[in-house]
Amino acid sequence: MRIFSSLYNRVMAWSRHRHAPWYLGGLSFAESSFFPIPPDVMLAPMSMAEPRKAWWFAGLTTVTSVLGGLLGYLIGLFAFELTTLLVSEGGRYAEPFANADAWFRAWGVWAIFIAGFSPIPYKIFTISAGVLHMALFPFLIASAVGRGARFFLVAALMAWGGERMETALRAYVDHIGWIMVLLIVLVVLLR
Repeated sequence: MRIFSSLYNRVMAWSRHRHAPWYLGGLSFAESSFFPIPPDVMLAPMSMAEPRKAWWFAGLTTVTSVLGGLLGYLIGLFAFELTTLLVSEGGRYAEPFANADAWFRAWGVWAIFIAGFSPIPYKIFTISAGVLHMALFPFLIASAVGRGARFFLVAALMAWGGERMETALRAYVDHIGWIMVLLIVLVVLLR
């Protein structure tokens, strides 16, 4: 069954849309404070489709992600009561919030850098930084460096692969998609 091929073709068409940079910026901003989908899902195909603009896309993603992180910080600082149900015991983000708190106590500002670069949910750390009253300037610097390193790496790899990678992915996308589905099912069953 070739359902991933049509999805891949649709994503590549969207990545060439004239409003795609606006969507990328909006997604990057939202993901840093409340939205669950990482901007890499747009940044990668956009950088692959238009390799000459990859650095610009990475810069846009970094700036809007850091601004979204600032919103997350402000949510934690001023509106933590609104998130209490999500992060208190039994809440959807209780365990990640407790882990973020432990990371801050152990690593300080490095926790923001690591969360910004890694696939760890960055929004948990932005909100936690506000709740824990982390100094704003180090928060912004660590966010910019961590997020920038991640997004420029993604953009560089996709731009480097360019049309060759797009062609290769198109040929194997259904195999890759089904392998990912199988891995997700296995993780859920083994958990």
